[in-house]
Amino acid sequence: MESSSKPASRIDEHGQRQVAPTWESLVERQIREAMEAGKFSGLPFQGEPLPKEDDTYAGEWALAHHVLRNAGMAPPWIEADKDVRALLDRQQAMITRASSGGAPSSFARQRDRAALEELVLAVNAAVARLNAEAPTDRQHRRPLVLAEELARHDEACRR
Repeated sequence: MESSSKPASRIDEHGQRQVAPTWESLVERQIREAMEAGKFSGLPFQGEPLPKEDDTYAGEWALAHHVLRNAGMAPPWIEADKDVRALLDRQQAMITRASSGGAPSSFARQRDRAALEELVLAVNAAVARLNAEAPTDRQHRRPLVLAEELARHDEACRR
């Protein structure tokens, strides 16, 4: 014995019988339910035009930059520059810590010098990556000179 259940149907705005819900009616229903639940209240820029992004210097790359920015990404050379800046911040923090720590023991000083050497190598590797990926030499950075950075550290320790 077969079940003779008919699919749900409705009459649309043009007087045509529609069998089963359409995608449009499903989406409209979900939007209406969300509005009734208050999920659209309190959004930023409500009732105002969305602010325009200033990409005047991007030229033909403006759309690509927009897509990357919305995805939380940046071009590889910008990501490489972020890495360089983060490493340089760590290096500067080491110098600052050395100048404010009083007279460190010879063991602590050797440990800090070794850490600084590793950090300078990491900075120089990141700078090399940046310089290889940057589209022009205007974005290039100079690598650090290990002897100069160690001298800066030693001077900071003496203060």
